[in-house]
Amino acid sequence: MEPDPTKEASTVLNKRLAVALTISGILVGASACAAPAQSADSSESAAPTAASAAGSTATGSADAGWDIDPADADQRIRAAGLDILKAEGAAEHYHAHLDVLVNGKPVAVPGGIGFSFGSDGQPNGISALHTHDTSGVVHIEAPTVGQKYTLGQVLKEWGVLDGTGATGAPHSGTGGWTAYVNGAKKGGPVAGVVLKAHDEVVLSYGTAPSTIPGSYTFPQGL
Repeated sequence: MEPDPTKEASTVLNKRLAVALTISGILVGASACAAPAQSADSSESAAPTAASAAGSTATGSADAGWDIDPADADQRIRAAGLDILKAEGAAEHYHAHLDVLVNGKPVAVPGGIGFSFGSDGQPNGISALHTHDTSGVVHIEAPTVGQKYTLGQVLKEWGVLDGTGATGAPHSGTGGWTAYVNGAKKGGPVAGVVLKAHDEVVLSYGTAPSTIPGSYTFPQGL
C-alpha cells in the first residue's frame, strides 16, 4: 500500500506547529502566566526584549546601574544553578513579589530577569525563575516539583550585588543588606531567603522606611 502524501504532509505540519508553539511559550510568556491585563499599547504585555530589559530601571529610582546586561544573561542563569528552558515549566507554578529599597527609596526590579537573548535581541530561552515586567512579581514556573528557589538566585540572574562595587551600590556585596519576608526581618544571609507562594520580600539597604511592606496584592490569576 503506497503512503498517502496528504496524510504525510499533515503529520509534518503538525510537528512543525508543535515546535512553534513551544518556542512561542517564551515569546508570549506574560500571557502564559495569566498576568494582569494591559492596555493595547503596553510593552509589558509581551516578553521583554534585550533593549527593554537593559533600560528598565525606573525613573527616579535610588541609583543607576540596576539594569540588566543581556550580553551574558545565559551565563548568569547557569551561575544561579538553573537550566535554560525553551518554554515555561508547568509542573510547579507560583509567584512571589520583590521590593528593593536603598535608603527607603525604591529600585525597579526589571523585566527580563531569567531570560536569555539572541543576537537579534529577542528572548531565546528562559529559566524557571524569572520576571516579565517591572512590577516586582517573580515568576516560578518549573518543569519539576520540589526545588527551592532563593533571593540569591534572583540576584545572580539579575547580575547585581556581586561584590565588585562600593557598599550599598548595585554591585556591592550583600553585606549590610537586610531582607524582610511578609514584614518580618530575616536573619542569616539575604541570598538564602527561600521564595514561597505570595511572599512579599523586601531587600533593604541603609535607612529603611518607617513601614516595611508586609504583603502585596497580586493580580487576579497570580
